[in-house]
Amino acid sequence: MNKPFIKYLLSGGFNTLVTYLLYLLLLNVMNYNFSYSISYVAGILLSYYLNSVFVFQEKISLRKFIKYPIVYVVQYLINLLLLNILIEYAGLSSKIVPIIAIVGTIPITFVLTKFIIKGK
Repeated sequence: MNKPFIKYLLSGGFNTLVTYLLYLLLLNVMNYNFSYSISYVAGILLSYYLNSVFVFQEKISLRKFIKYPIVYVVQYLINLLLLNILIEYAGLSSKIVPIIAIVGTIPITFVLTKFIIKGK
C-alpha cells in the first residue's frame, strides 16, 4: 500500500470513530436518519481538514473545500440507502450499520478525495 492511502485509512479511522460516537450520542435524542445526517456533515468537515493537512500535505483552500463535499454527497446517498436497507429489511442494528456502509465506500472516496485535494 502506498503511504497516502495508509494515512487516509488512519485519518478515516479517526474521523469514523469521532463521527460514530457523535451518531451514538445523537441517537439518544433523535432517530437514526437525523443522527446519521448530522454526524455525517461533521465528518465531512473533519475529513477535509485531515485529508488536506495530514494525508496529502496540501493547503486548505476555499475552492477545494467547496468541491470536497461532492465526494461525500455520493457516499452519503449510498450509505443512507444501505442504512435503510440493512436496518429495515435485514434487521441489523442501527448502531453498527453506519460502520458497514462506510467501509464499503472507502476505495471510491479515496480516489475522489485525492482528485479534489491534489487536483490530479
